[in-house]
Amino acid sequence: MTDKKIRVLVAKPGLDGHDRGAKVVARALRDAGMEVIYTGLRQTPEMIAEAALQEDVDVVGLSILSGAHMALTPRVMELLKSNGQTNVKVFIGGIIPDEDLSRLKEMGVTGVYGPGASTEDIIRDIKIATAG
Repeated sequence: MTDKKIRVLVAKPGLDGHDRGAKVVARALRDAGMEVIYTGLRQTPEMIAEAALQEDVDVVGLSILSGAHMALTPRVMELLKSNGQTNVKVFIGGIIPDEDLSRLKEMGVTGVYGPGASTEDIIRDIKIATAG
């Protein structure tokens, strides 16, 4: 019997053109045995939700450095819900002010990671969130 691999969509919503961190995280997740789909730069929330649906992912990781996380994240969450993907866990990485953390958690974001976050922590948290 083989364990089902965790499927993760790593996405760069909005106009932010910096994806080095997203690529580092994507590679670390892949090296940890997860199936990783990277959407590339400048994705709309609609494109991300559609890719999550088409790829049947367990996790969506949003990399947002532009400061638009409080606009983009709720829209992605809303679209996932409307697609019936309430089981999909959403993680965010990027420049996220401390004052936004509780609001992101309240809307259902599973984890938030700033610059310098450990890939081991991200991997562990995804495994915990998707277990069972």
